[in-house]
Amino acid sequence: MDLLQRVAALVTLAAATWLGSGCAATSVLTFAYETSTRDDPDPTCLSIGCAASAMLSHVYDKATEGDPTPCYKLNSVARALTARCGAYQSGSLLAKDVSASGLPRCPLSLAARDPQFWPALPELIAKGAQADLCEQAPLVALAQAQPCPDFALASPEILHSLRWLAESDPRAIHHDVVRMLSCPAARAAGLASVLDGWLAQGQLPNQGLAFSPLGALHPQYLRTAFARALEKQGHTARGALGAYDGKLPSGFDLALRSGDRAALDWWLAGAPELANRVPPVQGNQFPWVPLARVITPSYVADAQQQRILVEYLMAHGADPWQPLPHQPGQSVVSYARQLKSPLLPLLDPPLELRDAAPGQATGVPPATAAALAAAPGAAMPALRR
Repeated sequence: MDLLQRVAALVTLAAATWLGSGCAATSVLTFAYETSTRDDPDPTCLSIGCAASAMLSHVYDKATEGDPTPCYKLNSVARALTARCGAYQSGSLLAKDVSASGLPRCPLSLAARDPQFWPALPELIAKGAQADLCEQAPLVALAQAQPCPDFALASPEILHSLRWLAESDPRAIHHDVVRMLSCPAARAAGLASVLDGWLAQGQLPNQGLAFSPLGALHPQYLRTAFARALEKQGHTARGALGAYDGKLPSGFDLALRSGDRAALDWWLAGAPELANRVPPVQGNQFPWVPLARVITPSYVADAQQQRILVEYLMAHGADPWQPLPHQPGQSVVSYARQLKSPLLPLLDPPLELRDAAPGQATGVPPATAAALAAAPGAAMPALRR
């Protein structure tokens, strides 16, 4: 028995003893009545036993004042969307609570953004929850919380509810939602077809959106019929650069970070300048240099992947000696030297490696040697130093 249970037992014993007098009983009944009228316009606590319970409840509430609201005091919707109150029970939601949940955020947004609450979505929608009353589109809340949720966990009813949120709320047409709906888990669950519906209905025009659909697509979705259909409508890789409304990284940034060379080929074919300079996505930011990003350990943690990407970028025209936009006095080479990067010899190779034919008596892998040979300024290292 814990401390709280011991206190409750002692209070109950004291209350039972004290209630033996008529005046005490009358006082307690009066207290119970006044307490109940504050919480319930139709009070029924008019017995001695109920009065004792009311006293215990009052003592407990005072002892725990400032703690999270007990689950038994939450309404049906708030209780279903509070993890500490246990799993949601189908059929437990009251329609009046759906429209007045008392929660700090819209119930649909709270239920959509966290897969543990997805089971409540069908009942919320069936009992009148409206996405357009939410301060943020529920699917945007989900995409920003989990860019590629495990949709395999969702039942057909939940998937239908998520699709309804996409098709009934115009605000769901958003950079981060397009990224989520085109990710591998969404494609496996059949949710990528929402994008086809938006395109067929003219909701993804090449002018007027706060983002580019091509820039929002998951890198693996760039080589699909959907992406080609966007290009036929006038969307381009170069038009997908620059600012957008969203929190998830740009398509090129994600392709580079994940080392998706098929996607990088697509981007560089449409905008070759990306090998050296990527426009900022916010007005208060600087452009950034892919080579500098790649050699930063926090950007690509795997050393082998770093080397592969450096070779790839240099083979596509990346210049390790260009000034960094945010620090014009520093180049990628000097930044690599500052980091003590093991890739420095690849960015600033010894003269004999620059002069040798690719792979000839140098011990350098052919791909690396080819990248060095293709790097800008490879023939005149003295001028670069």
